[in-house]
Amino acid sequence: MRSVRSLAASIVMSAAFIALAALSAAVIRAESTQPTLPSRGISAHRGACSTHPENTLAAFREAIHLGVHQIELDVQLLADGGLAVIHDSTVDRTTDGRGRVAQFTVEKIKKLDAGAWKDPKFAGQRVPLLAEALEIMPRNVWINVHLKGGKELGAAVAREIVRQNRTHQTFMACNREAADAAREVCPTILICNMQRPKTVAQYVHETMERRCRFIQFAHKLGTPDEIRRLKEAGVSINFYGVNDADEISRLFDAGVDFPLVDDVAEMLRVTGRLDIEPLKPVVEAPPNEGVSEPR
Repeated sequence: MRSVRSLAASIVMSAAFIALAALSAAVIRAESTQPTLPSRGISAHRGACSTHPENTLAAFREAIHLGVHQIELDVQLLADGGLAVIHDSTVDRTTDGRGRVAQFTVEKIKKLDAGAWKDPKFAGQRVPLLAEALEIMPRNVWINVHLKGGKELGAAVAREIVRQNRTHQTFMACNREAADAAREVCPTILICNMQRPKTVAQYVHETMERRCRFIQFAHKLGTPDEIRRLKEAGVSINFYGVNDADEISRLFDAGVDFPLVDDVAEMLRVTGRLDIEPLKPVVEAPPNEGVSEPR
């Protein structure tokens, strides 16, 4: 009897391994057909948020129109499992509603106006779902998905990225718990390490040790040697917290690849003087190649 149970367990484990290997192979095949992504440029923090309501489709479309190279957005889990693109833990600041995001369902949050607070001309903008935001993105822009949650959110976001065949361009900016859960869904999912320890040196070490594709410094950059080691390890460097032309230039000179900015139009004028051209969006979607069924 024991041998039968052991055999059954082995069969289950083998089937799980085969399924995981098949998913990884499908993702790799799909990624090989994707357009080239920019090596550096401007990251639109919550979209073009200086002129448009943050984290809305209007802000993302404006950022795409202007030619940004990376778009950052925030995602939270709703009460019914929906994935809402919104930054704060409450809806109070960026909608006409009140209450904690986690207490809303998709149906209820979709009734809120997410644009008029910025300007009456944006009235009618809604809190987008992650699926809606991904659907409008060009195939050749980096998508920086900042997770406001842990394990459950990490797995759910990874499944949506895989479902939409966006694994080549979308990376999850998250803590270790969320990253581990995402990698269980898709081992090749791209991660930006947001688990920041007390020192920059430890942050750099852990980012490379955990095989993260991106690191995101906040206000303080690593040393030249740390930047060099990150580059050698194939880690792209984001930097949060800058909207000054002179500082943007200094950051690029120091090795930063994608500074996160609010004033997208002005910062793109700066990068134009640095021979970083605005991105021409590629919207054609290649064949899915079987990656639409995540675990």
